[in-house]
Amino acid sequence: MSFVAGAGSINIDLLFEGLPRIPNEGEELYSRGFSLQMGGGVSATLLNLAGLGVPVRIQTGLGNDMFSDFARRTFASFGVEPYNLADGTAGIPLNISAALLTPSDRTFVSYTDGLPMDDARIYEDSRGAKIVQMGVGSLEAYRRLKADGAILVFDTGWDDAMSLETYREYLELADYYTPNQKEALKITGTDQPADAARVLTQFFDKVIVKLDKDGCLILEDGQERIIPNIPVVHRDSTGAGDAFLAGFLYGLYHDYSFAQSVLFGNITGGTCVTAVGCLTARLTEDELLDLAERYQPLLG
Repeated sequence: MSFVAGAGSINIDLLFEGLPRIPNEGEELYSRGFSLQMGGGVSATLLNLAGLGVPVRIQTGLGNDMFSDFARRTFASFGVEPYNLADGTAGIPLNISAALLTPSDRTFVSYTDGLPMDDARIYEDSRGAKIVQMGVGSLEAYRRLKADGAILVFDTGWDDAMSLETYREYLELADYYTPNQKEALKITGTDQPADAARVLTQFFDKVIVKLDKDGCLILEDGQERIIPNIPVVHRDSTGAGDAFLAGFLYGLYHDYSFAQSVLFGNITGGTCVTAVGCLTARLTEDELLDLAERYQPLLG
């Protein structure tokens, strides 16, 4: 049976919701709500994907701390057994973040002892995958998986040093790249999403630039168009990019067209923002397919 694989740190979010503002130094403010949740990243994407019925292999780090115990329970609730790259290591191999949510934005404070990444083990655990979610690092493992025939999808967060040169090896290796608007402008050194998309055609035949609330700009066969988001009531953007990627990977896994896969991503990403947290508002496969049929006109 084919599957989708990915390696990366688990993010655990302590979400303080409903703060009127970020407290100044020396101040204490009480939030209106609090929750402990799995945060964004590879694990969030692939757990969302597992919820859509796609087999996944998640390679990550789990220790003996209370946050790792919480992560284990979350994986178990999805019926997923992670591959532990940090087995036997000391410390906290997860990223722990306190997220302060105000009416206008989010602020994070984070800590980790780091996750050991073993290219040989990542390759062995991912062998046979139809699709592999790429992050930064482990290039040798990704090269071997590409040679085996895996589809590589590159997704990364913001990096102040990101540019075509710093990420060139990843862009040349990947089959798809899924930046948001801010990342696309930064990596290409352009001022407009359409310009960024055209620059990225030197690496990809099919280009995606996520436009936040405005949907996705795609470029395919030289033709540019925007696939709008579905109408939702926005509550929290945490995890929207990971949820989008889960829907997009669902489409690729089941051999849907590029545009249809992006629509799936818009639906799963749009659903995510209707609640606080990465995994709070998510869809079953049947729900996704029903919504995709309803919003098929968005493809034009």
